[in-house]
Amino acid sequence: MTAGVNDRFDFTAPVPPVADLGPVHFIAIGGSGMSGVARMFLAAGVRVSGSDARDSATLRELEAEGARVVVGQRAENLGDDVETVVVSSAIRETNPELAAARERGLRVLHRAQGIAALLHGRSAVAVAGANGKTTTSGMLTVALEHSGAHPAYVLGSPLTTGDGTGTNAAPGTGPFVVEADESDGSFLTYRPDVAVVTNIKPDHLDFYGDFVTIEATFARFAGTIREGGLLVAAADDPGAVALATAHREAGGAVVTFGTGEGADVRLTDLRPDAMTATAQVTWQRDLAPVRGAESGGAAVIPAGTTRTLTVPMPGEHNLANSAAALVAATAGLGQDLDAVLAGLAAYPGTHRRFERVGEACGVRVVDDYAHNPDKVAAVVRAGRGLVDASGGRLAVVFQPHLFTRTRDFAREFAAGLSSADLVVLMDVYAAREDPLDGVTGATIAELVDGPEVHFVADRDAVVPTVAGWVRDGDLVLVVGAGDVTELGAPIVTAIAEGER
Repeated sequence: MTAGVNDRFDFTAPVPPVADLGPVHFIAIGGSGMSGVARMFLAAGVRVSGSDARDSATLRELEAEGARVVVGQRAENLGDDVETVVVSSAIRETNPELAAARERGLRVLHRAQGIAALLHGRSAVAVAGANGKTTTSGMLTVALEHSGAHPAYVLGSPLTTGDGTGTNAAPGTGPFVVEADESDGSFLTYRPDVAVVTNIKPDHLDFYGDFVTIEATFARFAGTIREGGLLVAAADDPGAVALATAHREAGGAVVTFGTGEGADVRLTDLRPDAMTATAQVTWQRDLAPVRGAESGGAAVIPAGTTRTLTVPMPGEHNLANSAAALVAATAGLGQDLDAVLAGLAAYPGTHRRFERVGEACGVRVVDDYAHNPDKVAAVVRAGRGLVDASGGRLAVVFQPHLFTRTRDFAREFAAGLSSADLVVLMDVYAAREDPLDGVTGATIAELVDGPEVHFVADRDAVVPTVAGWVRDGDLVLVVGAGDVTELGAPIVTAIAEGER
């Protein structure tokens, strides 16, 4: 395998429009990402089938929406009428359905190529970056909805709503918001009008090999922006700054956001340590929308314009995410500034992004998908700010994701966790990887300096360990990209029942 090149898919090749794909079969259709694409295909009138390894509420929902779904993956699940099969990089070539599709000579598309098939003739925004993609994409979607732009969207996680009806994808007549995953190079397929880069970090080294290759691939991503489009980049991230500089020198349009003096849209007076965070946002140069047709004649936002930015989530990283969405919606798509700000202030959140699980005996429990060092550190900082303001303590349950990531970034994970008061390290969630000798959750636990630390390899022991430690006013963060999310509700229950 060549570093940074996906040998299974050519993401530089054009993708047919969705109407030309024929009946489509999705392997692992119940996944958080795949289910969203399947929903969009159903909405486009495509005949959809799919399989998953286990039953779920998502499968039942897709079935109710018109998909033919089966539990278990077998070659015979591919109907005789299927013309296209959609997979993710996690599906190995040995999968019986994929092997059957190859043998029959069917068209095989990556999930991202499936999304690209939906973008023909549509204005699109692709949100990329090591951290903040899902939240920024969700914020942008809600801001566009609030502005009356009727966006279509495919997110990596459902928007949260009080009645539980949130979804990760929906058709719309306006601009299309896509969460663009860089982990396997698939973000090169979209050809967006507006590309957002929240940050560029040394993650997914199992695919890229080194940071230089990551930077080069992000440069290729910027190069896929359609003529006359816009790159929105973080002014506080060195990788994004370097990308923005190179893109501007090559003649591309760029707008930067951040706290530094050089940011085109600058954040000041940040107040991140509450469940509703605020900042002042100031335009430091005149900015006209690059997509006037989307704006209905929206006016230039002049230099010196200042507004209060409010987002109902804690942490400086979420203020940065909301600023990225703000710039994409206004400078990118020409939406009304005040309508966009009102939409951001009403943002309901997305599943597993600082999502409140529940509260018992004065202890709050929050679930978060963070799984690389910067994400974990940002979530812990946000939690630290909340408990420092209230006088409580912070407990973090962290499940490392991938053996290679644990091996490569153990010290960085430990540093990010060290500002907690209690750290419970679970064992590694393998996902697509095979185990590595000597790499476990203890690899990180041994490096955490400061808080009380427990490496708890026995999953059943995690809940009583946490419930026995907490007291009124504390905050528990359940963190990781694996099945650690299933422990949030049991922790709330155990605390309520007095298991401490």
